Amino acid sequence: MRCVLLLFTAAALWAAPVAFHPVTFNKDIAPIVFEHCAPCHHPGGIGPFSLIAYQDARKHASQIGAVTARRYMPPWPPESGFGDFADNRRLSDEQIRLIADWIKQGEQEGAAADLAPAPKFASDWQMGRPDLILRMGRPFRVPASGGDVFRNFVIPTGLKETRYVRGLELRLDNTRVVHHANVVLDRTQSLRQRDGEDGQPGFSGMDVITEASANDFDPDSHFLFWKPGSVLHPEPDDMSWRLDPGTDLILNLHLQATGKPESIQAEIGVYFAAHAPTRFPMLLQLEHDGAIDIPPGDRAFTITDSLTLPLDVDVLAIYPHAHYVGKIIEAWATLPDGSRRWLIRIPDWDINWQAVYDYRQPVSLPKGTKVSMRVVYDNSASNPRNPNHPPKRVRAGNRSQDEMGHVWLQVLPKQGTLGGDDPRLALQEAVMRRRLEKYPEDFLAHYNLGALLQVRGNLDEAISCYREALKAEPTSATARNSLAAALLMDDRIPDAIAQLRETLREDPSYLNARYNLARALAASGDLSGAETEFVEFLKSKPGDAQAQAGLGAVYFKQRKFADALPCFRAAARLDPSNADVEANLGAVLAITGDLPAAAEAFEQALRIDPNHQAARANLARVRAQLAAHR
Repeated sequence: MRCVLLLFTAAALWAAPVAFHPVTFNKDIAPIVFEHCAPCHHPGGIGPFSLIAYQDARKHASQIGAVTARRYMPPWPPESGFGDFADNRRLSDEQIRLIADWIKQGEQEGAAADLAPAPKFASDWQMGRPDLILRMGRPFRVPASGGDVFRNFVIPTGLKETRYVRGLELRLDNTRVVHHANVVLDRTQSLRQRDGEDGQPGFSGMDVITEASANDFDPDSHFLFWKPGSVLHPEPDDMSWRLDPGTDLILNLHLQATGKPESIQAEIGVYFAAHAPTRFPMLLQLEHDGAIDIPPGDRAFTITDSLTLPLDVDVLAIYPHAHYVGKIIEAWATLPDGSRRWLIRIPDWDINWQAVYDYRQPVSLPKGTKVSMRVVYDNSASNPRNPNHPPKRVRAGNRSQDEMGHVWLQVLPKQGTLGGDDPRLALQEAVMRRRLEKYPEDFLAHYNLGALLQVRGNLDEAISCYREALKAEPTSATARNSLAAALLMDDRIPDAIAQLRETLREDPSYLNARYNLARALAASGDLSGAETEFVEFLKSKPGDAQAQAGLGAVYFKQRKFADALPCFRAAARLDPSNADVEANLGAVLAITGDLPAAAEAFEQALRIDPNHQAARANLARVRAQLAAHR
């Protein structure tokens, strides 16, 4: 009986075999390739070959199978389950199995009816025709051999009015030599003097620092980062960033030799928003570069950092960064209740695939959350990415052979709007105070903390911070000028004048210091000295409305009304929304006898500010005089 049952079972299994469905390119593989591979591997793309057509994919089938099995391609470093990111190119286990089965079964093409339409890729600008196209002044030549080249190119915008930017796109004529790129704003044109200092376009350096005010978060609120294969998304108009006239874009390129001389030319496409933003993110940095001193052979050297959030935020995106001996990068949030929320984990860091990762949904973190990072380095001979053979001591620095350990978070504060105190100032203060805990003598931390305290009206502590910054860098004209500006705000005019004269002794070309000195001298009653400084300033910046108005006010006090008039006219033309300038222009016109023009100026001041009492009173006097002469 048992034998009969066994025979019956075997017969039943043999009678109902599992249906075999061959894996084909058109039905099974093309959807994977179109979504995960084609963004780089298409005609004209940055990949070394196209994979859109069946014949191309079959030609590279064994290579595709090998790199997907190792998860080397498509590149997606974040570990699954440690953050939910948009544009995730990571293949599932099932997709990898399908590719392997397709190769094993002979790489069949399949029925034409099964093939979905191939994706289309813009051959010109990915985000459409830009509103403004800016170009490097001339191409840069990349040597055939040598180490990494970090080069910065100064690109003036030429804007005549403030605009708001929802996106930037970089277009290169030679992607083979470009590893990645960043764009930095130089609002004071301070880096123009470095352009071409070594006889070639631009200037060298991995990281660029520019001068900015403490409450100027644009565009340090956004990741202006690009690398080959980047999927570009314009920001919504309500989260755009400000671009002012007189601002330079600094294009920071990481270039690599290809074995033959190459050249690179770049264009930046700028996409303007229809209106000013109403949502205001910022970037927070976790780092501890000061702790990086990695002995040769150390396989698990580790740095950490953390920051406690002073208010509720939404985390929108994250950007981890290390160089060649980085191995593991982790970031997480510890909530006030002690629970942990992972932000990212990259178990096998590769600088060649660094990227900004946008969260599929914002990660909400309440006030009191501690955000933390951990970076592990492998400076051993077993690390295939170690540039040194044998390994050498590695310290922190901007060069590729140095190291860094950063995690940047783009956060959107939940506390109110910019109608009151900008909530980003509280975040920036927390970042700077945390930095001073790590580096008590850090110049930038003291300076930046002083600048934001000055904005918030805490002048005593701001002045103290500036003095500490000057202890760290006694020759910093920027810090000394800022100290003087804070002293001037605190009505400590003689001290401000002394600091400004010292600033100009150290750097006679520092225009901001000259402008501040003119203001300080005017406030002290030294009108002749103020006139001299304003005139000297305006030789370099005749289009500065505040300086024109300041010089006009000095002439007015000196009763040089004929000289004051063109200054106030220029200021009114340059800053047509300033009621005080229109009121002062009206006063000079009235004194010089042009009563109809004076009345027009006072009326314009009241259109700008209906509560301007001086303009209202003076307008009444002028109208009375005009009526008396009729």
